Amino acid sequence: MRAIEYRRHGGYEELRLVDRPAEPATGGRASVRLTYADVSPADNTLRAGRMDPSLHRAPPHVPGGGAVGEITDSGATGLPDGARVVVGGGGLGWHTDGTWREQLTADAHQLIPIPDGVSDEAACALFAGAGYSTAYLVLTRLGGLKDGGTVLAPGIGGSVGMGAVEVARELGASLTISTASRTDKAEAARAAGHEHVIDLSRESLTDGVARITDGRGVDVVVDGVAGPLLGPCIASLAHGGVYIGVGYSGGTEGTVNITDLIWKNATAYGYTFTMTPPDVARAARAARVTLLQWLRAGRITPAVARVFPLDQAAEAQRHLIEDRPFGRVLLTMAR
Repeated sequence: MRAIEYRRHGGYEELRLVDRPAEPATGGRASVRLTYADVSPADNTLRAGRMDPSLHRAPPHVPGGGAVGEITDSGATGLPDGARVVVGGGGLGWHTDGTWREQLTADAHQLIPIPDGVSDEAACALFAGAGYSTAYLVLTRLGGLKDGGTVLAPGIGGSVGMGAVEVARELGASLTISTASRTDKAEAARAAGHEHVIDLSRESLTDGVARITDGRGVDVVVDGVAGPLLGPCIASLAHGGVYIGVGYSGGTEGTVNITDLIWKNATAYGYTFTMTPPDVARAARAARVTLLQWLRAGRITPAVARVFPLDQAAEAQRHLIEDRPFGRVLLTMAR
């Protein structure tokens, strides 16, 4: 089978198309023929060698944390042959070879059936970058979002920004706000139905939030950007607000005015899937099932920026990281 791997940490050019033997469906694991795989910032961080070595395996390594495909041998999973499934979890792309390949085997807990009426591409886009799943978990478990609450999730073009905005609406938020670094992305987001998008090339985040909320601020911030937006995000909280840091696409360091935490009686959390109690694995699966049902019903619509063939994985990763498109970037296994 064809696969993408890197044999040492480095630039995009380390991603190479190779031929690997298919994995046999042994030990009760199902064999899945993949159709699409997601491309996420985490893949780039791992390949570049910027992640703590204790959190992932050493090269040679196949990237990719998620994919969709069709079961060709169900093993002991209880799922029928021919079922279309989302594949994820179990350390894929981190502790084990990931999804940038034509076939893999997976345990039952790594597979979620795709409802009829949902395309493979849309299902893959929904979970690319884990933005929607992350948003659902942090808003329901950490953010304490109440019906009618307000949410800021910067970076509307990214998985966390877009995911948090759409999930917050479905959870009852009365107002959702995001940002775009460029006017064209802000306009694309508004055309896609995201009303309150602050164009950071024309207005600061804090000024934009103050304008939209009449100076009150927001109840919850879900921040996948950080860097220079860290301080402004916390400054944009309402009294008693909650800040949740889930990523750092804008950088790992930022400046915070401590009084924005103290005088607002604010709460700040850091979150990753790997630093949560065991019950979160069950909650995460339930969240993914819910999200797929919302997708089938047309209640959420993850945007796809571009789909690349598998052999162009290096360009797909570069496009995601450097061009910062509006929407998800995927790989297709079709030749």
